[in-house]
Amino acid sequence: GLHQEVYKAVGSKCSEQVLEATVGKDALLAVIPDPVTCFSTARYYQKQVFHVSGDSNLVIVDWFTSGRYESGEKWDFTSYKSVNHILLEEYQPLFIDSVLLEQGSDCTIAERMQEYNVVAMVVLLGPKLKHIQDQMQDEVKNVMSVQLHPPTSGGGRYAARPQALHPQSPPLVASCSPFSRMGTGMVARIVAVSTESVYTFLRHHLAALEPFLGVTPYSSS
Repeated sequence: GLHQEVYKAVGSKCSEQVLEATVGKDALLAVIPDPVTCFSTARYYQKQVFHVSGDSNLVIVDWFTSGRYESGEKWDFTSYKSVNHILLEEYQPLFIDSVLLEQGSDCTIAERMQEYNVVAMVVLLGPKLKHIQDQMQDEVKNVMSVQLHPPTSGGGRYAARPQALHPQSPPLVASCSPFSRMGTGMVARIVAVSTESVYTFLRHHLAALEPFLGVTPYSSS
């Protein structure tokens, strides 16, 4: 896929991107970019504001990588900030989210993120997307319960296996939670070791958007 690349900062300059959109009644807006990749010392800020009505449908994928991690450049940027606001009928906040990563004097981003290279958020809002929300929620719950709570001793063939003191981190961790009073929205949060695993997750879970969009999201990546 085409990654959005943010190059080295010159002085204290910051790359900025702002998107504001209004989604009409019964309309569907899908914002499904490739991930942002910040190069060494880059500073990046983006803000996205969406105005929706009660029957609007919205898909937001907002994700970023640790940098050119295959080349050993991991979490080397200076700062990354992404803000997403969804407002109902112009002003009432439905969803307000902000992600900020910046290098700290006591702890680098790399130390905090450990082996993970990708952070992603998927927001699904509206009646057209309810079945995608339900399916994603069920599947994520099932996969995560198996990954994070493997069978322990007492159960047949697992009984003899000693429990590792430091179990290996799963290659992809995801969680889903509903938002808005009517429960019409859902946000999924993902961290993963590889970009490809997140593309696979997105392709699988957003495939049901194909009838609305005419193409399957992330199918060419």
